[in-house]
Amino acid sequence: MPMSTETESIAISALQHFAFCPRQCALIHIERIWTENHLTAQGRVLHERAHEVGGETRRDLRIARALPLQSTAHGLHGVADVVEFHRRSDGAWHPFPVEYKRGRPKFTPIDAVQLCAQAFCLEEMLSVRIVAGSLFYGETRRRQDIAFDDELRGETLRLAAEVRAMIASGITPAPVYASRCRACSLIERCQPLAVTRSASGYLARLFAAAD
Repeated sequence: MPMSTETESIAISALQHFAFCPRQCALIHIERIWTENHLTAQGRVLHERAHEVGGETRRDLRIARALPLQSTAHGLHGVADVVEFHRRSDGAWHPFPVEYKRGRPKFTPIDAVQLCAQAFCLEEMLSVRIVAGSLFYGETRRRQDIAFDDELRGETLRLAAEVRAMIASGITPAPVYASRCRACSLIERCQPLAVTRSASGYLARLFAAAD
C-alpha cells in the first residue's frame, strides 16, 4: 500500500536488521542504540571504500556511488553503495544496483531483500523496471547476481510492512538468545542471556560449579 507521508518512511537498513533480529532492529531504529564491534567496523570500512572512489564514466557504463534513495510509494529511504548505469542498444541508460557486504553469500534472502528495496526506490525515482542487481561480498571478492522476481519483491514488501508496524508501535521485542547473538554488536546492551537463563538453571549450574 502506498505511503501517505514522509514520516512513515523507514530506512532500508532496518529491513536487514529486522530479518537478522527484530529486537536488534528495535534497539537501533526505535531506541536509537548503536554499538560497533569488529564485524560492523569491517562492514563500515567496506562501504566507505565503495563510496569514496567517486563516479566513473566509460563508453557504455556510468557508475554512481553513495546514491541517495527514496520511495514514497513503498515508504523506503537509504543510500545505494553503487548503481551502475548500462547503456542499451536504444541509447537508454538502465540502472543496476550493487550492494557491498562484508562476509560471504548467505543461505537466507536477508541481503537480497535489502537490494530489492533499493531497486524499488530506483524504479520510482527513474520510472524504470529493474530486473536484477548484484551483491558483492568482501570475503569471497565476488558478485552474486540477484533477480528481482515476484517472490523476492513480495518478501521485501512483507518485511517492510512488519518493520514499519513494529517501529510505529514503539515497542521493543523481548530478548531471545540465539546463536546469532554472538555476532551482534549490541549483545551487551541487549543482554539476552539475563532473560533466557531461568533461575533453576542458574542455580543448577552454580551448584555444579561448587561441586
